[in-house]
Amino acid sequence: MTPAMQSRVVKANIFLLITAMVWGTGFVAQRSGMDYVGPMIFNAVRFAIGSLSLVPLVIWSSRRGTTLPPGTEVSKGFAIRGAMIAGAILFLGVALQQVGLVNTTAAKGGFITGLYVVFVPFLGLIIGQRPGLGGALGAGIAAAGLFLLSVTADFTLAPGDSWVLASAIFWAIHVLVLGWLSPKMDCIKLAFGQFAFCSLLHFIAAFLTEEVTLASLQAGWFPIVYGGIMPVGVAYTLQVIAQKDAPPTHAAVILSLEAVFAALGGWVILGESMTGRGMFGCALMLSGMLVAQLWPKTQGSEETV
Repeated sequence: MTPAMQSRVVKANIFLLITAMVWGTGFVAQRSGMDYVGPMIFNAVRFAIGSLSLVPLVIWSSRRGTTLPPGTEVSKGFAIRGAMIAGAILFLGVALQQVGLVNTTAAKGGFITGLYVVFVPFLGLIIGQRPGLGGALGAGIAAAGLFLLSVTADFTLAPGDSWVLASAIFWAIHVLVLGWLSPKMDCIKLAFGQFAFCSLLHFIAAFLTEEVTLASLQAGWFPIVYGGIMPVGVAYTLQVIAQKDAPPTHAAVILSLEAVFAALGGWVILGESMTGRGMFGCALMLSGMLVAQLWPKTQGSEETV
């Protein structure tokens, strides 16, 4: 790796760390927002705000022109389809997560969402990547942690946790899709497109399944606006930009730290507490995430997308 490439990877990793911090503390806003509105309209409005916050950058990016190497830029049709695919996967991830957060804590939601780090290498098998021993071992450790954190005495998954667990699968797919699209497209336009399409799908779901009132939106304006500007407008955009240079392994392990920031935010801001069993489960889950990504890769195992 040349010094220039190494510098770009370091910068990308810093962007990913900031993303993890914003996402983790954003769980507090997502959790408190459910006191005022339903999960679909909450996501619809915050992703609309997030996409609108990028409009000045989209205009600037259009005037600047492409920065992609000659011959690598995709067609306009491909760019639109790519943004819609990323937005649809993002919709499934955030929708399931937000529904789950109605009946779980910010800390648990953050740690269970973090399981996508374990799913990334296994889903990579679909595109010919082998997870290796570290992926299998990490998955086992994380599964044990999830059991301690979320499974009740009668061996059922606690309310809300199953929804968040399902969302983690789509977060893993989203990481892989962005790793594929980001080097081919203008990152700002990709971020804007996926946010706008994700918002549209949430608006459709909200008006089909929830009672939407202006009064409830006004009452919950702060977590909605914060959730739109910071976790969406800032953090998701940084993720798209960073994944242009950071391999999915780097991205997944750094983004997994959002679980730690979610736990800290839930404790400091919302006053959430956790049992000793739950804390040990969180420790196991974080250990599994790290093992899955940092275990030395064997030849031919997952390294880049």
